[in-house]
Amino acid sequence: MNRRTSRRTSRTAQVVAALAGLLLAVLPPAGNATAAQAAPTSPAATSRTSAYTNPVTAGTVDTFPDPAVIRGKDGYWYAYGTQNPVFQTQGQTAERMLPILKSADLTHWTYAGEVFTPQTQPAWHGGSRLWAPDIRYTDGHYNLFYSVPDKDTVGVATAPTPTGPWTDAGAVLPSDSGCATGDIDQAQFTDVGGQPYLYWGSYDTICVARMNGDRTRIEGAVTEVAQGRRMEGGFVVRRDGFYYLFYSDAGCCDGAYSGYQVKVGRSTSPAGPFTDDRGVDLMSPVSKGGIVVGSSDRWIGPGHNALQTDLSGQDWLVYHAIPADDPDLDLVPGIDRTLSRRPMLVDRLDWIDGWPVVRAGAGPSSNSNPNSKSNSKSDGSEAPVTAWQAGGSFNDGSLGGWQAQGSGTGAWATAAEQDPGTFVTHAGSATDPAFLVTAGNAPAQVRAEADLRVTAADGSAGLVLAYKNPANHVVAWLDRARNALVTDVRVKGVGAGQQVTALPAGFQWGAWRNVAAELRGTRLTVEVSADRLHDSVATQTRTVPAAAVRAGKVGTAALGSGATADNVGAVKLYEPVTRRVADPRPGALLPAHSDEFDSDTLSSDWSWVRGPAAGASTGDGALSWPTQNAELHLGTNTASVLTRAAPAGDFTVETRLDLANGPGNQQAGLVLYGGDDRYFKLVHAVLPLSHTDGKVTHVTEFAKEGARPTTTPPTAAAYGPMFGGPAARTLWMRLAYHADEAGGEHEVRAATSTDGTHWTWTGVWTLPKEQALRIGLVSLNTAGATAHFDYVRTYAG
Repeated sequence: MNRRTSRRTSRTAQVVAALAGLLLAVLPPAGNATAAQAAPTSPAATSRTSAYTNPVTAGTVDTFPDPAVIRGKDGYWYAYGTQNPVFQTQGQTAERMLPILKSADLTHWTYAGEVFTPQTQPAWHGGSRLWAPDIRYTDGHYNLFYSVPDKDTVGVATAPTPTGPWTDAGAVLPSDSGCATGDIDQAQFTDVGGQPYLYWGSYDTICVARMNGDRTRIEGAVTEVAQGRRMEGGFVVRRDGFYYLFYSDAGCCDGAYSGYQVKVGRSTSPAGPFTDDRGVDLMSPVSKGGIVVGSSDRWIGPGHNALQTDLSGQDWLVYHAIPADDPDLDLVPGIDRTLSRRPMLVDRLDWIDGWPVVRAGAGPSSNSNPNSKSNSKSDGSEAPVTAWQAGGSFNDGSLGGWQAQGSGTGAWATAAEQDPGTFVTHAGSATDPAFLVTAGNAPAQVRAEADLRVTAADGSAGLVLAYKNPANHVVAWLDRARNALVTDVRVKGVGAGQQVTALPAGFQWGAWRNVAAELRGTRLTVEVSADRLHDSVATQTRTVPAAAVRAGKVGTAALGSGATADNVGAVKLYEPVTRRVADPRPGALLPAHSDEFDSDTLSSDWSWVRGPAAGASTGDGALSWPTQNAELHLGTNTASVLTRAAPAGDFTVETRLDLANGPGNQQAGLVLYGGDDRYFKLVHAVLPLSHTDGKVTHVTEFAKEGARPTTTPPTAAAYGPMFGGPAARTLWMRLAYHADEAGGEHEVRAATSTDGTHWTWTGVWTLPKEQALRIGLVSLNTAGATAHFDYVRTYAG
């Protein structure tokens, strides 16, 4: 769990950041789709930042839900968010329709416009609010996919630059999409070989279908790939032979009671089957594991993510979360509810044993030392690497600092276009490689990349690394004549053999393509993609001679005619985190607060709230308790609760529960009970599926009930669930309690296991420390099943 010394201190810091933002930038007028604040520093000149603070949108916008990010061909990053009143604290009540932000370093952002205005919004939307953008670069232009909830569909708009002007291309899905539930929350993905897909779905199914070549319509069969309680927000990447489906569940937008968290499953096919980290199929009627990031005491409901990769190759999760200090916006005119405040966060994404997790499992960062690389790395405060150690973007219009070598040295020149800005081109027709390289060296263990384009049929454009001279270098060519990615390694003028990987048929040579190369040890990996979003259309891996691994220059190369390049550079390759932060571990058993249920009568240490419950009995080493036709939920408090005193200080309470299948709406498990309107609950719940007849799903539900902090006075009117790992008939359950004395809060984290050994931990729920908590059990909701509790064991710590 994160520890917070004072929410008041954090809130003060937010206010200071917001005031600083006002001093640094003049906000654009409401409804202006193209106005921007002062432009960010050129990406070529961005210095490496040693630390940053979440949310990265503080001082720029008040909220930025469902963020999607792309690196434009001009070298800047652009973020897109759901329609919201992003300037509410500056007195602007109007919402911005798919607002756009711009950054040179992924952590400092300026406002850059919006996709539509009330005047430009297409009539077919019917005035709907627009949600959940997804941005891709497609054959020389940008496709922005967005949800139209009032029409229950997905639209797409295209533009020549990341900020527009936008031309709407209509609905991507047919009126009956073929997906069982909500037709929103889309994400596009392109597979190796160039086949595009669209993933979409919400509450409670995610589907996938192929797309046409220009990525404006789905076509062919629709496949359901994931199903879960309130599942939505799918986002797919490919890595090391697997397709990873990120998604969120449990509800995005209920302020301090939002149970959202990011989860993941993986597959060897873009159409599934996807399984979680316990091998559970994402279509199975149970809750899922694979938790990437969950709530902390500082950040509630983290979810609806995208991914970005910095220049070193390190991945970063981009997502929104709700600040615990200030969870709700003011009431928005024209909307009959209060919106949750959901700024954008960026955190390091580690791939450990083949599974992604934020900050090795440490959860959302919340201070100026956000990236503690526990158990693996000593540097604890590095922000994304967004400046080249060697290289540049040519945005100054000159070739200063670059060296022409090989053939055709006088043919290099700069040119300019609307989207990329200034880039470099080789005007000659080179029969031998022409090189344009940096004056300084990049490290031997290196990640290099370039945006390349070939405008002539006989041409090739290359990314060069480990360059010493024309006889000693590594080059990755986009070879138009062979329609291939070709790597060539030269040591003392002798080639180590070319390796050829076919590019997709119909590869658009007139559009920019990103070529990224990583050299780790003697293993060279090269990827060709449109937009650096883990969706390469060609990937090649090979071993290079040890003599070719050297600190060297980076640059671009040309053969034949028509080679152009931009954003060429290299930095030291990132060092992966390989071990997770340790999960909570119980301390010594506390017998005075435990019970094995070995007696035929219930221990006097237990007491009933509204009991004793009918049918509850002990014997044969278990407490048996039929589920009740009764509730413990908001204003309906009719269920029995069995409680006993909790120890002072921090503790972990555990039980093993057997709950046979019921007809639906049965639940049983642990509670930490302060009263009918103040409690934490971890239950195995049997719930009916919303879009099927007679089928049920089994979930592990970790919930809290308490006062909503943004009412005056706070009222006991809120209940929030989050969903943990897979449920099973026999389920081990833990609640880990921490007394946050400085913050004046109860903090609780939950875990479940289907074997008693491997545990899935959720995020954190908190409540004000206004009432003492008691350890308790419940068996309720609807009759039809019997809960068997084998024991209740309480441990120190």
